[in-house]
Amino acid sequence: MTSTKERLKREQQFHDLRYSDDRQRQQKVGKFYSITHSITQAYEQKILASSQNARVIEYGCGKGSYAFKIAKHQAKLVTGIDISPVAIAIAQKQAITENLGQNLQFQLMNAEHLSFADNSYDLICGSGILHHLDITTATRSITRVLTPTGKAIFIEPLGHNFLINLYRRLTPEIRSVDEHPLLAKDLAAIQRNFKIANIHYFYLTSLIASLIAGKPGFNILLRCCQLIDAVLLKLPVIKKQAWMVLIELEQPLK
Repeated sequence: MTSTKERLKREQQFHDLRYSDDRQRQQKVGKFYSITHSITQAYEQKILASSQNARVIEYGCGKGSYAFKIAKHQAKLVTGIDISPVAIAIAQKQAITENLGQNLQFQLMNAEHLSFADNSYDLICGSGILHHLDITTATRSITRVLTPTGKAIFIEPLGHNFLINLYRRLTPEIRSVDEHPLLAKDLAAIQRNFKIANIHYFYLTSLIASLIAGKPGFNILLRCCQLIDAVLLKLPVIKKQAWMVLIELEQPLK
């Protein structure tokens, strides 16, 4: 239990610092995220399509939160949660600025142990959150809180690619010591808890394009690499080498 508390404390401190000043991280990884429009667009389309007249939880609600778009998209209720008080403060300030509040709220909460009632939400979503959590505990909490017909949608990094992992080891200063990009066994553990589960794989050769982000030829190279990825990432042996996955889950097994 002590180790869990220590881990959560480290995560809180890491995200407080990140939300307070993210310049160092952006300088290191901003070019890589320049290629991620396709996954973020797919993610946004899916969560907005599933949020109309729905009760929604968003994991992680600091800078870049989708909670505001969801709230404007006719959701019945949107609850953004985060382990970081700094993130909560940022989100609450933005909600006031945008005059949102009727169907939008933010709560300081550990995503591994949701404090909501059983079967109380229709959609749970988040980007880059699950790999900071204990997968078994977090998944159990998700399935408990979702309605029997509920959905969960996440973007997460994968942890199989040697070159990507090498870069991660070389840049520890921009990472939490406890984060763990998902492995095939983690995806399998998550999928076992849902009747319907689909995993979409993104970015392998596309990472090459990030090397010329913002320069002439970037869009052409990225498009060519995406066409190659569309073929390669359908192959079982290759797909787990991808950088990211879009996880779609439906009908939790209770």
